[in-house]
Amino acid sequence: MILADYGADVIKVEKPGQGDDTRTWGPPYVEDQSAYFLSINRNKQSIAVDMSRKQGQTIIRELARKSDIVMENYLPGQLKKFGLEYKDLQLINDRLIYCSITGYGSQGPYSRRPGYDLIIQALGGMMSITGSSEPVKVGVAVVDIATGLSSVGAITAALYQREKTGKGTKIECSLLE
Repeated sequence: MILADYGADVIKVEKPGQGDDTRTWGPPYVEDQSAYFLSINRNKQSIAVDMSRKQGQTIIRELARKSDIVMENYLPGQLKKFGLEYKDLQLINDRLIYCSITGYGSQGPYSRRPGYDLIIQALGGMMSITGSSEPVKVGVAVVDIATGLSSVGAITAALYQREKTGKGTKIECSLLE
């Protein structure tokens, strides 16, 4: 969302047939579309790709070949079976900046677990500082927002580094760290 707001051409890759889960979040709805989905996906293009099929993998590789940045939020190692990890895409485009966002990082005891804002609020202790006597979630998805902001900062730094070196890099951001 932020990169698109700043003028980047963003192509969001969604699952065929169902798309992003947030397409159904509501109310409120704008006509028959989720206002939340429309808000967080403003200024983005969207494409449906089945990455489990060879044709879908070819599409992703072609996008990566032409792109400055690839962002993904899969569990560590999940894209390996499709040949779409950083090391694979970097062979196609050595200037590529690859940002991987996970729940808990790529290593450690929780690395293979999915992460969600609410869980991270609890694990990180944020629910204990809301002012209530019992742990309570913060009113907005503050972990998702903060992780998005830190990933944009890291991507900006990587773009600067690429200008100096001519080479892309891999960035890892996690919801918990």
